[in-house]
Amino acid sequence: MLQSLAEELQRHILSFLPYRDILRCTLVCSKTLRQTYISCSELQYIVELGGQQLLPVPNAFDNRTSISKRLQLLRDDAHAWFKFDTHSFETVSIPVHNKVWVVNGHLCLWERHENSTTIFPILPKPSQYTIKRDRSPMSLRSDPNAYGFDVLMDPTQNLIAIAYATVDDHFQWDDERLYIDLGTLDGGGNHPQAAGRTLFRSELPGIQSGDRISTDLGKLKLKCFGRHIALWRSLKITCEYFHERLWELQIWDWQHSTTSSSVLSATINPACEEANDFCFLGNDRLLIFNDDMKLYLIEDTSQPPQLLACFLLPVLLTRIQCIYSMDDTAHSSQPRTLAQRTMWTSDPEHQILSVVTFSPSLIFIISTRIFFDLNLFEGMLEAIPWNKWGPLNARVFQTPSRRNISVGGNRVLLAFAPDDTTGIWYIPRKYKLCVMDFSPLAVERRQGQGRVVKEPSTIEITESRTRESLTTSLPYVEIVLDQDRLFGHRGFEGIWIDRDRIYFYHGSDQLEVIEITPRAAVAEKQIALSN
Repeated sequence: MLQSLAEELQRHILSFLPYRDILRCTLVCSKTLRQTYISCSELQYIVELGGQQLLPVPNAFDNRTSISKRLQLLRDDAHAWFKFDTHSFETVSIPVHNKVWVVNGHLCLWERHENSTTIFPILPKPSQYTIKRDRSPMSLRSDPNAYGFDVLMDPTQNLIAIAYATVDDHFQWDDERLYIDLGTLDGGGNHPQAAGRTLFRSELPGIQSGDRISTDLGKLKLKCFGRHIALWRSLKITCEYFHERLWELQIWDWQHSTTSSSVLSATINPACEEANDFCFLGNDRLLIFNDDMKLYLIEDTSQPPQLLACFLLPVLLTRIQCIYSMDDTAHSSQPRTLAQRTMWTSDPEHQILSVVTFSPSLIFIISTRIFFDLNLFEGMLEAIPWNKWGPLNARVFQTPSRRNISVGGNRVLLAFAPDDTTGIWYIPRKYKLCVMDFSPLAVERRQGQGRVVKEPSTIEITESRTRESLTTSLPYVEIVLDQDRLFGHRGFEGIWIDRDRIYFYHGSDQLEVIEITPRAAVAEKQIALSN
């Protein structure tokens, strides 16, 4: 009956299917459906988006931008990642700072000693929403003598947040003097979407009235995604006969309330602050790394986060760093402005998460789909063992440095040592670059470049006393950039990748920027001008 319908009706019916089912129909059904797919740009666009694990941005451009043009841009962008030129770059001067990071095409700097923040667009595009600001975050605080612990800047929401503690005459602070203040990056004062200027902390659960919280607040981390802001910190609890170090994490829905009861805490065991990290997964999930990986649901910040699953790690870790790049439009509070820049966004349920560990020095590359499809582990009420989730959903590599990897969507940029030549502290003298694409369509669109890696790979953990080995098999396409440029280890003080750029920070006053998709960028500019 389907084959007897007019071709335009077949197209319309197939357009409601997931991309995998569209492909199945063209492979197992008649030549008629195959021809319908080949002649329909809309169906191919659905398959390309799904295969690259992207989501379309509604109303990104008006109807004058054809589906066939969007399809070509999407394919050009993907293919350009396999053949970019590491010698073709521009440099951007960086002011003095002690913390630097790149977000949504903007360079963010924080100089703690000068008590200043700077943010500006890096080689801005004509259609890009830009913020350029050099300011002191002092204006956010009610106490001019406060000590700042961490700053986050989110250009997609025009948001700046600072975690600080007020101090007494002896430059001491305590647990009750810790605050988070919010403002706008462009200097407009109070954020129009914030419930208030200051986020107030809740009492740490399980602390007795006789316990004394040390003035040593340890490490603090601020992270934000959409309407959620989280503060992680370590602290020391001193009782009459003993003391212990704890970690605490509190989450606010900053757009709706300045208070929150969404609090988690636990003992740091082993007593190492750097063995803890966390990241948001989409708008309602949180992943906490410690001795294991715990997945929480955070729909309601008036309640503690709900534990959904616990994933066991294969080795004991002493230091952890989570590297995860959420797309800049997935949580935007400014959809009209951001829609002018892009036609698609990463699917938070199908991305790549990297966990860098130390002692042993490993890189875990993990597919986020396992954190959204818990039916894969149905019946496992206790912690999920590594051999039930890890080998099929991860790849593990050994690395001498945490600075030589960046993640963006389904792509991973990894710097590796081409030989065994090492320098001081046994760090390799030179590195080359490798791009790994974990999206399902990577095999089809590679056009003969790179190699498809489907077979399992095994690494020996030499730092383990028991000489453990890890075998993983998450498929990907690997492109080793066969060019004569080698990077010294100073070239990897920081690496960031976004949709069409790579940013190298060399540990000096220069940021190196490599454009990945020049053809797509030109076409996007032409479309923006025509509209």
